[in-house]
Amino acid sequence: MAAYGSQAMSARLARVLMRRPGPSLEGANAAEWHYGPTFDGKKAVAQYQRFAQLVEKSGADILWLEDKGDGLADSMFTHDPSLMTDKGAIILNMGKRLRVPEGNLHEEAYKAAGIPILGRITAPGTIEGGDCVWVDSKTLAIGRGVRSNQAGIEQMQHVLEPLGVTVLGFDLPLWHGEEACLHLMSVISPLADDLALVHAPLLPAAFYQLLRARGIKLIVAPAEEFTASNGLNLNVLPTSPKKVIMVEGFPLTKAAMEAEGCEVETFEADALCIACEGGPTCLTRPVLRVA
Repeated sequence: MAAYGSQAMSARLARVLMRRPGPSLEGANAAEWHYGPTFDGKKAVAQYQRFAQLVEKSGADILWLEDKGDGLADSMFTHDPSLMTDKGAIILNMGKRLRVPEGNLHEEAYKAAGIPILGRITAPGTIEGGDCVWVDSKTLAIGRGVRSNQAGIEQMQHVLEPLGVTVLGFDLPLWHGEEACLHLMSVISPLADDLALVHAPLLPAAFYQLLRARGIKLIVAPAEEFTASNGLNLNVLPTSPKKVIMVEGFPLTKAAMEAEGCEVETFEADALCIACEGGPTCLTRPVLRVA
């Protein structure tokens, strides 16, 4: 089996880059990192351990980054600092200033694992992985907002053009402001090639039309649970088509996915995901997905 390659959102997760939180998260300044009132560092670390067990249970091989006290509290959200392709990794340039150093952590990990670096997004361009959605293996959608900008999108198109990939940018609303996090993946979670969970009111209209034109069925997540979770009910991780991991406590969203044939596992995450504005997808950077 290949060691890397991923231009899909829901194919079987075979290898994933994750960072085990420790002292940097436990000692995080909640106000500085924009964490919510349910944040508890020690409890968040314990909740992460349960999440990691679910990922391991799925059969995925985990490429671990360790928290040795570098102060990068958000770096457990490994989805954002890099993007994987079938030809290697792209190191991204984070829109959140506190997270800019994380790209170097990913580059070092990939080089140590023998995974080539295909390219890098550089200033003034910014892109975060949470804004990137593979519509199919040759179409990458990127949310253009406070975290990913037009300069970054243009750089990404240049990097991916030799792979025959088209990059499409879609405008995101400001929502709760510049300090909050609204990614494109805040409003969509692909569950299979032809199925996705969405929060329709915040979907860019042109992106919605693209999904419908591609024949992708959209499950509209209950609005009340989207509000109650700050969007984290929608952030679900497919470990294979229609097999997903989600945050506990949102039964209507869970039932909506189960009604479409999904198998759903949950974990408690009030101190981890709800407080820190990142869900199961955010906690993983797929390195290898296979059909």
